[in-house]
Amino acid sequence: MKALLADSFAAAVAAADPLRIVEPHLPPPPAARTLVVGAGKAAAAMACAVERAWPAGAPLDGLVITRYAHGLPTTRVRVVEAGHPVPDEAGEAAAAQILRQAAALGPDDLLLALVSGGGSSLLALPVDGVPMAELKAVTRQLLASGAPIQDMNTVRRHLSRIQGGRLAQATRARVCALVVSDVAGDDLAAIASGPCAPDPTTYADALAVLARWGVQPPTGVRERLERGARGEVDETPKPGDPLFARVEHRMLATAHRSLEAGAAVFAAAGVRPVILGDTVTGEARDVAAVMAALVREIRTHAAPFAPPVALISGGECTVTLRGGGGRGGRCSEFLLALLAELRGVPGVWALAADTDGIDGVESNAGAWFGPDSAARAAALGLDLRARLDGNDAYGVFAALGDLVVTGPTRTNVNDYRAIVVA
Repeated sequence: MKALLADSFAAAVAAADPLRIVEPHLPPPPAARTLVVGAGKAAAAMACAVERAWPAGAPLDGLVITRYAHGLPTTRVRVVEAGHPVPDEAGEAAAAQILRQAAALGPDDLLLALVSGGGSSLLALPVDGVPMAELKAVTRQLLASGAPIQDMNTVRRHLSRIQGGRLAQATRARVCALVVSDVAGDDLAAIASGPCAPDPTTYADALAVLARWGVQPPTGVRERLERGARGEVDETPKPGDPLFARVEHRMLATAHRSLEAGAAVFAAAGVRPVILGDTVTGEARDVAAVMAALVREIRTHAAPFAPPVALISGGECTVTLRGGGGRGGRCSEFLLALLAELRGVPGVWALAADTDGIDGVESNAGAWFGPDSAARAAALGLDLRARLDGNDAYGVFAALGDLVVTGPTRTNVNDYRAIVVA
């Protein structure tokens, strides 16, 4: 069963592998210049795929930004590594160069934008009056608050010179954006904070996000957002803006397609897969409690699904830090909460992992457990509830030897969760 879980996760990741999926979606080369730009955890692999497929005689150059340790060797498109999930100066300098290069293009040129999850922090180019130190500070607060990614990116779009449609606004070229979605619902404005997409939100919305999640921003951040809400600085480009008539988005990979790929592995093994959706979000421990209730119903009453069954879901849970000093990301926190809820329920296996190969800021993609995991934890003196309250899921699964470690996958379609009731 552990191998089956691992195979299903591998299939989910493979369905979003840029080296497999980019080429069929490439536009024909224009007679003039093609500039490749982009940001995200998949950016380097996407750039490699473009280089492999692009005609040798067709002009091609550019710059993409990816997370540290996610780079790949390229020949025509330069790859820069930068900070994630907190932005840094390397990303700022590279984003400024991308904006300058895009602004230099003419109407006969093509801007090929490679957009993937993680781009919100990697493509970091704060507006005037907001230094990088303040962008870092408000990002850290938002990450710790438990705010969903859509709310975080509402704020980031309004602090950026390049996101929220401003990259497309800055160029005269035709724009083709190739997108690997890590956002529930595949909202183009939220994926990498939508550098080429219209932004339906406002400065007032950004201020409301900060208030809703109890974030106290630095002075420059608050002043910028308040000036925007008063109409003293330009809003981001909105839906219906004529500039988007020359912008096309092509969705290459989504969470749901990866869930379907994982489900096919279970079906081939004689385990009925049930996809619960790619938009299962919320506080990780709360989502785990709901999933545990469903598992108990299946185990006790063979309803609403008779075992053997694999419950498959995606989406990005959140974790509110409680100051316990523990380690772990949202996938391992979800799994620890599920394990704590299901102690004593027989015949249950589960895996939760991030398709980018990195759960939070740790070196593991996630973790898994089997029917004996709670007993093994007790034998080691691990108090599951106490560890959960201290946000120390990594410590639990590391002690059990149950971490899922893949290394960077160089793609990202959000989290993959599979619970098998045998």
